[in-house]
Amino acid sequence: QVQLVESGGGSVQAGDSLRLSCAVSGRTFSSMGWIRQPPGKEREVVAGMSWIGALIYYADALKGRFTISRDIVKNLVYLQMNSLKPEDTAVYYCAADKDTVPPRTADAYDYWGQGTQVTVSS
Repeated sequence: QVQLVESGGGSVQAGDSLRLSCAVSGRTFSSMGWIRQPPGKEREVVAGMSWIGALIYYADALKGRFTISRDIVKNLVYLQMNSLKPEDTAVYYCAADKDTVPPRTADAYDYWGQGTQVTVSS
């Protein structure tokens, strides 16, 4: 059974950092990604990477603040978020796909975790 389980969300102040983790089990995927959905807005892909690490994608507005990485041995995917802003408030989802090129649209991902809430206050 495929499972993606996120952790690490919470409530922080603007300027703080958070690291989200995603535990992957059940199968190996070719691409992993982080997707967020702010309140009242559409889902957007924050970052994606091929499991071997050769391809990494970031939403343009987040480059330099967010970093996606993975631990192949532990089957974990991370999203390091620095200099958080109130507009980063969202539910953050870990997602996985069979394609070797990480999708740039949320709907293209095949598997999703349950999401973790990140709230940034000013």
